[in-house]
Amino acid sequence: MEVDIEGIIRCIRKGDESDLQTKLQDFNNEFAQCFFFNAEERNRQRQKELEEFRKNKVREYQDSDSDCDEFCPEDHSLVLRQNLAAVLVRFIRTETKSRLLRVCLRTLRILSRDKKVLGPLVTDGALQTLARLAGLSSAGLSRSATAEEDVDPDSQLYDDILASLAEAKLTRHGDNGDDEEDLDISDRDEDCPAADQDAKSDTSNANSGDLDSGGDQGSRCSSVADMPRGAAHQRVLVRGRKDRRESKMDGEEEEEGQRGEEAQRKEAMKVLCNVVYNSTWAQERFSTLGLLNGLTERLSSGASTLSPSSGQFYELRLMFLLTALRPELRLQLQQENGVSILTTTLESCLDVQWKDQYEVVMDSAAPPISLEASQRAVEILKVLFNITYSTHRQEPDEDAAALYRHLVGILRLCLMRRCELAEDTDELQGHTVNLLSALPLQCLDVLLLVPPDPDSQQSKGVNMDCVHTLLDFMERRLDSGDRVKEKLTPVLNLLTESCRVHCQTRLYIRQHILPPLRDVSQRPEEGSTVKSRLVRLMTHLDTDLKHCAAELLFVLCKENVSRFVKYTGYGNAAGLLATRGLLGGQGPGGPSSGAQYSSDSDSDTEEYRQVKGRINPVTGRVEAEQPDPMEGMTEEEKEEEAYRLVMLFNKLSRDDIIQPMGVDAEGKLVPMTGLRDAAEEEEPGDQSDEEPDEVEKD
Repeated sequence: MEVDIEGIIRCIRKGDESDLQTKLQDFNNEFAQCFFFNAEERNRQRQKELEEFRKNKVREYQDSDSDCDEFCPEDHSLVLRQNLAAVLVRFIRTETKSRLLRVCLRTLRILSRDKKVLGPLVTDGALQTLARLAGLSSAGLSRSATAEEDVDPDSQLYDDILASLAEAKLTRHGDNGDDEEDLDISDRDEDCPAADQDAKSDTSNANSGDLDSGGDQGSRCSSVADMPRGAAHQRVLVRGRKDRRESKMDGEEEEEGQRGEEAQRKEAMKVLCNVVYNSTWAQERFSTLGLLNGLTERLSSGASTLSPSSGQFYELRLMFLLTALRPELRLQLQQENGVSILTTTLESCLDVQWKDQYEVVMDSAAPPISLEASQRAVEILKVLFNITYSTHRQEPDEDAAALYRHLVGILRLCLMRRCELAEDTDELQGHTVNLLSALPLQCLDVLLLVPPDPDSQQSKGVNMDCVHTLLDFMERRLDSGDRVKEKLTPVLNLLTESCRVHCQTRLYIRQHILPPLRDVSQRPEEGSTVKSRLVRLMTHLDTDLKHCAAELLFVLCKENVSRFVKYTGYGNAAGLLATRGLLGGQGPGGPSSGAQYSSDSDSDTEEYRQVKGRINPVTGRVEAEQPDPMEGMTEEEKEEEAYRLVMLFNKLSRDDIIQPMGVDAEGKLVPMTGLRDAAEEEEPGDQSDEEPDEVEKD
């Protein structure tokens, strides 16, 4: 269905609100789940494929897609959307009926997905208008905050826009004839990685993807007239996924009164989310205008009510985007008591009830966390991580420590409670682990202070239910095939640091990951046990991931080199040992981290003692006996073979194919030439020390 955008602009000029609402609803229904993507990337990919085919001389490349065969010098649909956005931004500043205003905001939300149309939405007046409609109060925010908002509707402006559109349309038809076809919204751009991720361009969806902090160059334009029209690019429409939260927008259209105003604020907040996400200029202006204060005030007032507004999710989403993209806003929110406000909001979201100072009531019969509550909780955890990630190594004062312990008590509930859907439970636990890894270590003891129940997991009388949940979470992440580093490193670091400071935690985790060795017929990395999967990560291509896995196993071995090699094999352990300068054995100072480990012994099992002498220390298993390659050779033949091997190694070294390495006095790998030079430097000193003795003897 073709939407008459020019007709929408004519209705705004005439003031025909009834017809305007109908046309805008048609536009919203047509493009509700469509997202705008630049076709330039698509054509660059096609050109790359063409050059690759020609270079390899596989076959002649035939481009069968007719959508990009012909380019008009000016994309008419893009210009229409740009002008529609400018007109709507001007129109929503006037006294408009609530129902029509919601429809206009929904249209602006759809348009804000397109970075090329953001110009009219990133001006100070537009941002302040949207903030006012979203219910954000601020000292500098008012309806007459800028001169732009005092401008009355000007019919001449609409006449000029319609005239320019008509002129562009005539030029377009004169260049291309009458055979031009409209874009097909069902045409998916398979080359675009964002085609299946609607959150890449519309952050109003709950399933947001990774942030792209880079904005568009055109977003700095203050009006449509400032945008280069002749350089407009063709856009393609791609249908996105439906919002999993299934907000009932159609039902909200008919609501009036308080619920209608709430729906209006929600739509305005969605537009702000899209604009801030897609434009670096909007992020900067949002920071300069001080709109974060209004957002914080609204969130604080919503946390104190029994039933927060349905738009609180988008308030949290906007706060997450701002703190993720603007470092100064992270610092500002932290300094303005943001941790306390967000903790209170999280407490209200999960309906927390306290049993003791830092102990939350855990009711096994309680219903699972609802979909809406879990998604709001996830957004809160993400914002908290943004403003607390630098406190991990800090020493908090008494008030801050009490606040963080209060927060950790709530995070224990996030770990132990289940959501309606398994994927929501995993997401909530994942963000909880991220936040726990960012908080000061001394505040995490709250996780273990809960008195154990008869059914609780225990270690020396300490409740290990949380630790057991973290182990289960780590095992699930070990089985995930994608984004292994992002999913595993937080929980590995959290378990490692917990084992360093809590001996009960280390003992419990060691019993599950490093049980006493019995079967040493397989390599340590072979098998499906947790230990085997962690040892396999020790040789992963990603340096950070393999270091995190090796560090956890090393701490479980109380940073004892011989025990670490015993469980992992010298070949797997060499990377960490070389990094820490322990290739020559345990350093003279003990654990380099300064951790205090218990004195429990690592007794060998009877099965291990029987085969201990036949274990290959490099592979960590019992190897099959191999025949002696020098059996039957005379001493002269052995010397000749040894000399031949030395000559081969020298040749490889001279040709820079290999570099012989050795271990220095500090236990680190260094080239053999360095060791030889160090030995030569020590010889003169030794001789000078002996000379006085010889003189005395004479």
